[in-house]
Parts: sequence; structure tokens; C-alpha cells
Amino acid sequence: MTRRFVFALALLPALASAAGPAKVDPARAALLQTDMEWARAAALGKDVEKIVSYWADDAVVYPPREAAISGKAAIRNYVGTSLKTPFFSISWKPAQAVVASSGDLGYTMGSNEITFADPKGKVTRAQGRYLTVWRRNGGGPWKCVIDFWNDSPFPPPPIPRPTVKPVVKKK
Repeated sequence: MTRRFVFALALLPALASAAGPAKVDPARAALLQTDMEWARAAALGKDVEKIVSYWADDAVVYPPREAAISGKAAIRNYVGTSLKTPFFSISWKPAQAVVASSGDLGYTMGSNEITFADPKGKVTRAQGRYLTVWRRNGGGPWKCVIDFWNDSPFPPPPIPRPTVKPVVKKK
């Protein structure tokens, strides 16, 4: 009897995980879907109005090493200028979405990659992380109100090789 009891206890975690899929929060799923749709539109890099439509009228964008960009008109200009930059492309992938219990605020975060030509014409690829804060008014569509990203930390420097040769004893 003891063996059967121990065996049953060992199976409990497996049975519990097979009980069925976890419930998905519809607001969280909608926010994650919105961020993924926005990423697809931005990656195509063709339709400025479609890309800008995901920001709220009072949104603020915080690009790395640049002044904040406030309001949809300024953001539209920023996006249009970026898309005209030689070799420019942008992509991102949301890793997480969180929605407040009120259902009207949320945030997404994930990784991104931006490619562009620097002032000397060298094509540069910057990988980073992002955090976007979203607002939803009256059950309408999610709109980004704060868009913040930064570069990922630089990789660690390579480990130096020893410069001292080992001393070999002569016999």
C-alpha cells in the first residue's frame, strides 16, 4: 500500500499539468497582439500613418541618447525621418505583457534591433530592450503612451591570454 501511495504522489504533478490549458487573460492577450501587430507594421517600414496610429496623441518616446519626443506630430516626424535613413530597419519581439486589474493600463517589454547607417555611412546594428506603457480608454484599442528603449549592455571583453610562459624545470 505504501508503494502505491508514493507512486500516486509522484504522479500528481504530471496529472495536474495535464488537466488543461491555463486561462488566458483576454486583456493581456489583446495587448500582446497589439504590440506584435505594431512590430509587424514597423518592420515593413512603409506606412508612417499605420506605424504612428499605435501611439496615443499625448505619447512620449524616449530614444537612447536623444531628447524625448512628445506628441503625435513630433513622433510622426521622427518616424518619417527614421524610415528615410539609409539602411534603416527596426524590429522587436514582445516577451511579456502585463495589464492592470482595472484593464485600462498595461505594459509590454521585450527585445529589439535597429539597423541604420551612422554619419560615416557604416551600417550599424543596435540590439536592445524596450518597455512600452499602454492605455485603453473605454474598452477601445490599446494605445502606447510611453515608449522607452535602450541598447543592450556591451558584451564583456574577451578574457586575456596569459603572457607569461610557464617555467619548465631542467633536470
